[in-house]
Amino acid sequence: MRLLHDLGYTRVSHYPGGMQEWTEAALPLERPDPPAVAPAVAIEEPKHTAVGRGERGHTLVDLFERRTTADLILFWFGTIAGCALLYWIISSTAMGGLREGDHKIAGGLRGLFTSLYFSFVTATSVGFGDVVPLGALRAIAIVEAVLGLLVFGAVVSKLVSRRQEQVVAEIHRIAFEDRLERVQTDLHLVLMELQSIAQLCRAPHADQQQVRARLESASGICLAELRTIHDLLYRPQSAPEEATLEGILATLAIVLRELSELLRCISFERSRYLVKNLGGVARYAQEICADCVPRRYAPHLREWMDAIQQTASDLG
Repeated sequence: MRLLHDLGYTRVSHYPGGMQEWTEAALPLERPDPPAVAPAVAIEEPKHTAVGRGERGHTLVDLFERRTTADLILFWFGTIAGCALLYWIISSTAMGGLREGDHKIAGGLRGLFTSLYFSFVTATSVGFGDVVPLGALRAIAIVEAVLGLLVFGAVVSKLVSRRQEQVVAEIHRIAFEDRLERVQTDLHLVLMELQSIAQLCRAPHADQQQVRARLESASGICLAELRTIHDLLYRPQSAPEEATLEGILATLAIVLRELSELLRCISFERSRYLVKNLGGVARYAQEICADCVPRRYAPHLREWMDAIQQTASDLG
């Protein structure tokens, strides 16, 4: 409708479908003149320029990020050695040189060591002042100082980042192991609760409301633990040990078996919350298969996985 009004049509109240109904009615359709190209080009040019500057900035950063720490250290020492050689060579010409005290350094082996010393001092921005550049060497010294600080800063940043990655990896490992221990403990608690509910259910004068409430709570906890186990098994980068994984799957198979037997014992109608929890338990248990367990473990754990899937199909 709005587009028709913009095109100059005023009597469009009988076409609530807008452009589609107007076209289906075979009514004339006018199209506005295309906009001029020149303004669009003028608008787009600054964007491309800005993106180009941003890409160049990112390229400079990526240049340091892609290099290893060893490469950056070698480049840093190579820069120092190369600049020292330049200082030493130019000192033997009239373009400039290095002055130590009141005298210009000589071009022999001692002059080479002095040039190397000055290059190290310049690259680290220490600047003792006992050796100073003259002439064209001042520009080279400035470039070396800036480049040395950039490379040395990148080396320090990589060392700090590596240490941070090690600390984060250790934190993740500890958290992962702690999560595994909590899963096993919670599964044992769920098993004890299901067994307690089963004893209560078999009592001659069992309180059905109490059985219902405890069963709904236990099914909710069981569903939460199954989600956790499902997430742990689908993380091949941090797979648990075979013994730990076997203990989890064995306990889970027993829990599901107890839950299945308990459902046969109850006589009351299942609530919507219980049905939802049982459906989630069946779904997650069905997905615990050979594909979500590390392949090197699968042959040893197939018995427990088959038992879990069989019991899950009974629950569903």
